[in-house]
Amino acid sequence: MKMRQRSNRPWPALRTLALYTAMACMTTLVASTPACAAGDDNNVEWSGLFHDQGPLYDNHSEPTASQSVTLTLRAYKGDVTSANIKYYDKSDASFHWVAMHWASNDTTGTFDNWQGTVPASASQKHYRFQIADGTATAWYNAAGISAAEPSSGDFIIIPGFTTPNWMKNGVVYQIFPDRFYNGDTSNDVSNGQYTNAGCASEHHAWGTSVFPRHKGCRGMVFFGGDLAGIDDKLDYIRRTLGADILSLNPIFASPTNHKYDTTDYMRVDPAFGSNVLLQKLIRDMHRTVDGRRGRIVLDGVFNHSGDTNPWFDRYHQWPQVGAHESRSSPWYGFYTFQHWPDRYSTFGEAQFMPKLDYGAAGSAVRRQIYAGPRSVMQTYLKPPYGIDGWRLDVPQLIDAGGRNGSDAANHQIMREMRSAVTSVNANAEIIGEYWDDPAPWLDGGDQWDGAMNYNGFTQPVSEWLCGTDEKNQPARLTATGLDHWLRRARADVPRNAQETMTNFLGSHDTPRFATRCGGEIGKTRLALILQMTYIGTPTIYYGDEYGMSGDDDPDDRRTVDWALGTIDNSAVALTRKLIAIRRQYAALRIGSFMTLLTDDTNKLYSYGRFDASNRIAVALNNDSVTHTITVPVWQLSVANGSQLTDLISGTVYTVQNGQVSVSVNGHYGAILAQ
Repeated sequence: MKMRQRSNRPWPALRTLALYTAMACMTTLVASTPACAAGDDNNVEWSGLFHDQGPLYDNHSEPTASQSVTLTLRAYKGDVTSANIKYYDKSDASFHWVAMHWASNDTTGTFDNWQGTVPASASQKHYRFQIADGTATAWYNAAGISAAEPSSGDFIIIPGFTTPNWMKNGVVYQIFPDRFYNGDTSNDVSNGQYTNAGCASEHHAWGTSVFPRHKGCRGMVFFGGDLAGIDDKLDYIRRTLGADILSLNPIFASPTNHKYDTTDYMRVDPAFGSNVLLQKLIRDMHRTVDGRRGRIVLDGVFNHSGDTNPWFDRYHQWPQVGAHESRSSPWYGFYTFQHWPDRYSTFGEAQFMPKLDYGAAGSAVRRQIYAGPRSVMQTYLKPPYGIDGWRLDVPQLIDAGGRNGSDAANHQIMREMRSAVTSVNANAEIIGEYWDDPAPWLDGGDQWDGAMNYNGFTQPVSEWLCGTDEKNQPARLTATGLDHWLRRARADVPRNAQETMTNFLGSHDTPRFATRCGGEIGKTRLALILQMTYIGTPTIYYGDEYGMSGDDDPDDRRTVDWALGTIDNSAVALTRKLIAIRRQYAALRIGSFMTLLTDDTNKLYSYGRFDASNRIAVALNNDSVTHTITVPVWQLSVANGSQLTDLISGTVYTVQNGQVSVSVNGHYGAILAQ
């Protein structure tokens, strides 16, 4: 479901590393000593500074309360006369200083590594660096480099906060079940079989229009996709593509095709199959394929129920007395009535989606949804199901009293929800749907693990590649603007949360990526390269792997064309190759991220992903013509004479003068690995 509250936060014009302009340093790389770096010249060379919380620069990315954290800051060799860590400790609400010391040079002799250690404790900390060269000072934090001390955008240390490794290292495939594959025609919804809000169900033939014959009844068009069909196509998801995490839109009983108006949380909708079939799908998904155990995440719609739910029973369908039928109903307190029975809190303006009232701690709704041992969330995490996580629909709206969330009660509920989930499965994933900055639910380490990355991936990537935002409204970013946006979004949340943010090109709530990009399949290929090499968990909305088209809801929920969903399709083949590359190189999953080049004139963007084992440079060309991209790989400590292999084409390049020049076709990219 979609409920967007656009942020008014300004995007600061951060000074970038400007690596591609530091030509004086590049020309001296052969001598391994940048001429532009000199200690005691009262000039901190910004282009030599680097730190993130990747494994080379942070020795404990998920520390316990008893583990100190040693941080490494990179600078040009001989450029820095002193460096300090300044951190804010929430336990005493004070700033503290840690003096850093020179620790080593990089392998090329171009850079110095300075280190300092933040002492162990259970408290959350936020840190930045102060760097000095004589009388000159620079500051460095997650938001970038500045001459004056920053007041926000610091790196975050949260002892005890862990996010699932399987999510960090996996690739998600998201399915809208009615539109994926019909594995059992006997459970197809017939014309008039389901009714909802004055609309009757329409059965449409596979591949035909998703639009209803009766205006306003878009949620009542059914094609027959089901759990049996998903199970039948697991080989496509896991072997053809290589995705290992299955994410399903709602599957519980409901009169609509989207199931966001739940009738019964404890029963799979008969049009999708049965609870027994769900158990089989989970078992099949959990099998090990190519050395990786599969995972499955369900969509939890817990802000509201459907008006057909027995708790509400607007249409008198159940023998029990629902809240809409009597104020004496045992479920009357599950909802917020302004005037019973005709005015009540809802999701948006949808009267068929009455909003749940979570009340105070220990309330019946909290016990029913997550807190009790037989609650919805705990039931599906336990045998005989054993799902691996929950995606939460509009969780920022969940609250007490119908106030539409985002208050103290909302965060209390999210903390309780996390505690309940992890009490059953400490390795479960909690993904929040949120369209703006999700920091309030992530920067404490006690609510969600990650969020749907509309703000930090989908929107800026769409604006750069397509010239529209994710809702297909005109909006254009330059490569520099994209880089600024991505950095700022990363700075908003802890590193391990960044690694489990779901990076998708489109979703069931947005026009299809291919449509936003004018149907240019080349842009889909380019987007896939970016998606599979960026920080976070790549998430493929079914059909995006072959460039499925479609405008806004319901057109973004078309049926799969299985003539295109095949390895013979070049985009599908590229998706498979890219997923295999991501799986092969840990640097692309949990390694550091460094901007290498932005060229707004030629629409070029390059960045590095690296760890102790591999140095990888990604070069992207968003122009319609071929460009030669000169990538400054010396910034990744790649030595002259080294060879880099384009993992897509197989072409081998030799580093000269600290850089490689790569010819990249229009709307395509290269992944250069050492």
